[in-house]
Amino acid sequence: MESDERGAAPYAVALDLRGWPVVVVGGGSVAERKVRGLTEAGAQVTVVAPSIGDALCEAAQRGELHTIERAFEPGDLAGARLAFALTADDAVNASVVAAARAQGVLVNDAGANARGDFANALAYRVGSLTFTVDTGGVSPAFAVRLRDELRERFDERYARAALTLGRARTYVTAVVPPTLRGRVMGALAALEIDALAAMNPGVVENEVERIAAAILGSVPGTEPYAQLIAATRASALAMWQARYAIAKLATAGLVSTVLQVTTQGDRVQDRALTALGSDNVFVTELESALRERRADYAIHSCKDLPSMLPADMCLAAIGARQDARDVFCSERYTSFEALPPGAIVGTSSPRRHAQLQALRPDLTFATIRGNVDTRLRKLRDGDYDAIVLAAAGLERLGLRASHTVPFDPHAVVPAAGQGALAIEVRAEDETLAARIHAAFTDRATELAVSAERAFLRTLRAGCQAPVGAYATLEGEMLTLDGAIAALDGSRIVRGALTQPVRDTSDAEKLGGDLGRRLLAEGGAELLAHSEDRGPLSGQLFLLPRTQDRPSRIAPALRGAGAEVLEAADSSQATDALGARIPDALLFPSSGSVAAIAEYLARLRAGGSSPVVAAMGPATSAAARAAGFEPDVVADEANVAAFVQSVTQWMLKVRE
Repeated sequence: MESDERGAAPYAVALDLRGWPVVVVGGGSVAERKVRGLTEAGAQVTVVAPSIGDALCEAAQRGELHTIERAFEPGDLAGARLAFALTADDAVNASVVAAARAQGVLVNDAGANARGDFANALAYRVGSLTFTVDTGGVSPAFAVRLRDELRERFDERYARAALTLGRARTYVTAVVPPTLRGRVMGALAALEIDALAAMNPGVVENEVERIAAAILGSVPGTEPYAQLIAATRASALAMWQARYAIAKLATAGLVSTVLQVTTQGDRVQDRALTALGSDNVFVTELESALRERRADYAIHSCKDLPSMLPADMCLAAIGARQDARDVFCSERYTSFEALPPGAIVGTSSPRRHAQLQALRPDLTFATIRGNVDTRLRKLRDGDYDAIVLAAAGLERLGLRASHTVPFDPHAVVPAAGQGALAIEVRAEDETLAARIHAAFTDRATELAVSAERAFLRTLRAGCQAPVGAYATLEGEMLTLDGAIAALDGSRIVRGALTQPVRDTSDAEKLGGDLGRRLLAEGGAELLAHSEDRGPLSGQLFLLPRTQDRPSRIAPALRGAGAEVLEAADSSQATDALGARIPDALLFPSSGSVAAIAEYLARLRAGGSSPVVAAMGPATSAAARAAGFEPDVVADEANVAAFVQSVTQWMLKVRE
């Protein structure tokens, strides 16, 4: 580029103006056009001028900018990062430039381009593409012509092509070895624009694989596995894990594409995992994909795997472990210890439930299902006072709650394999298993997880049992902590063992030794006779229902051990209860009181007086009118506050 009259070639940059304070001096049509572009870019604009046009004043009334209706003063630039001199008075523009220079503010002078620090290029945007034209202020009319010609030449097809290449870049990063990525992207960028614009995500992946396979075809030792298929669950966390594993394998020449599989655990979200009748709810369908040769290997969260794999499957590799701890998450309370009695804690894990209830038997534990982001949303919506998640999942997705506090792994012992990824293959594919092991395995994690899984296997306990196992390696010494709990947390058998290990056989022996010891110390009895009890065990609640959608109140109270009967009318209430009298009546709305009015009249006539809980003042008034003075009124009109209030009251009554 030739130098302009300032003696140097301009250097083009693109600035992210979001949140930048920008001062525009001038209130006419030129200023209006400039301000429109600045506000669209996210700048915080202040307009200074003795007279400001109607369009700018209306924008100020909408809160889009700030106006100062007077002559410019140097102090107007205090705190600004950019300034624009856009008046018709050259002397005023010169004073703006001088003030900006004195205060270290970059300035544009529309009347004398060479006097300012930068020129504002004319831009044409199409999708994610931005074309800019800058004539150095020599000929604005010619810049307009060039912009219009760009608009005619580069239409929406180019925007779609750019989007295609963006998708391809993400996929190339995941599946192509780093040394080959530039070649693959270069080949893609050279394709015809119409072809790029027409590609959907599936075609993009196929094209990446085709080009990568063509390049890898000349690399010795990679031909048999140039295009592997990895089976994975479809959740955001599972896909992160798949991309991580695929990228690591790609560095060893094992290029893969993804087969997304929906498992039973993903399909059924309205029941606890323990109610689905199998420890393999996240595994079986992935193994079916391997057996049917729809996939070459499967990527798992290691803690989801059963302690013993089917005979036709083998564990090829265990990758480097991330944080294995469980994490307390809450939007309201700073820590697990800060939770008030009766607070609702969501968890889908019997292991977490048991160990946490042992620490805080005064809390209410309720089943929560869904992906990590779904659980955090339920927490934000107030369905739970706190939830407990795996630290590794939060880290991988970059998510957290307002208060996110890890538990000591010796106090709340993690699940066997928690925080680690495992790759499973068909047992017959020994060569592929060896290649994957060499590329993916982390020795310290492999030894630790081997001990944990052997401990679980010795107990003959599934991955949903109330059992924790956590091993750490220091030098050649492996320490394994184990815990076996009663489901209600009333008793926990704990122990630890440290032994030197050289290989996985030594690690598995350590796990077996600790498992047999804890079984003998009472763990066998706990595993055989644990009962699912909670702080509200033995309590009978009647919950009138006025809506068809599933109640969030009933599952929370059932998770605490209570028996909750739901009824849409008095007839259903009578049939469900028979001769029994409920310990508590739960009224979430005034309509729920009216729904069982006849039953309430019979209850009142018989002299029965259950505990009465109401949500909000209108519901309280309706219960009072029906002859039942509320004992409990939730401070806030939401499910979490209601269940917490009920639980706290019932625990108090029991004392």
